[in-house]
Amino acid sequence: MDLKVIIDDQLYTLNVPNEIVTGAGEFFDQMDQDLDQGRMMGRDWVARPDVEDRLRIIGDRLLTALEQEKHDLGRMMAAYILNRAPNIDALTLDTTGEIQNTEIQYR
Repeated sequence: MDLKVIIDDQLYTLNVPNEIVTGAGEFFDQMDQDLDQGRMMGRDWVARPDVEDRLRIIGDRLLTALEQEKHDLGRMMAAYILNRAPNIDALTLDTTGEIQNTEIQYR
């Protein structure tokens, strides 16, 4: 499956094997349990991140993985996004530290 990611006006298409998207459910459930504890989004604490908040938070982790060239971690973050939002078209990742400004486009 492909996930389009836009970083600073550059479009990247990340190809994630379907086996990871559909087969890593236990790992994704663990990520959700962690997110259930709440998260900082920029300067704001979000006690109960909804689906789009979670996509933004994981998108930020994806951005960090890409910047640090941690390909396996990036692939897992992209797989989580595709698994939890199969109708997603693209993520425009915020690079200023304001996660809530990440834009999500659906098909």
